[in-house]
Amino acid sequence: MKKKLFAITLVLSLWTCAFLALAGCEMSKEQANTQTAMQGSAHIIENQPAPTDLDYSLERYNVIKRAYWVNGQREKAMSLPCPVEKPLGYIVLLSASGAVMGRFVVDGKVSSLNSYLFPAEYPQRIVGDYGGHDYFSVEVAGIDGCYGENVSGIFFFTPDGKYIEWTGDFLYSDIPFTVDDPILKTEGDES
Repeated sequence: MKKKLFAITLVLSLWTCAFLALAGCEMSKEQANTQTAMQGSAHIIENQPAPTDLDYSLERYNVIKRAYWVNGQREKAMSLPCPVEKPLGYIVLLSASGAVMGRFVVDGKVSSLNSYLFPAEYPQRIVGDYGGHDYFSVEVAGIDGCYGENVSGIFFFTPDGKYIEWTGDFLYSDIPFTVDDPILKTEGDES
């Protein structure tokens, strides 16, 4: 796969150069830089491919657990088995002015409210006659039967089973830490 990607990028780059040369045009500096960047990234991807040996996703685990939790099935959420050892994390939630709004231990990981079990653009279903041109697509609802997307933010679970959503700034680490003296800034501060 990685060799195919590199080969395709190389062939497209050479084809573009040949086309421009035959057309009597010169490649702009921007086009040349773009082409160089594409070749470089293809080389990096070939040397550092994405891992294919992950057996389990804690992000998917959190999304599934959240689906049960926010739809009133907390017993299912709390009894959802996790075959891998979940790490503990530490998070400090910050207001827009920098004030500490909360500190929590995180069971597993922090996840995005916009992580889904389906593609980001909700799947489309084709309706109508496939042989002719009388068809249209309709949006398919998510697992909760609803359409649309969530607000931007994060969610996580605490070791004692609490569910937290947050739409502001935060600090997260896998080592315990404290924020002792946050600097609060207000409009008009020049320091």
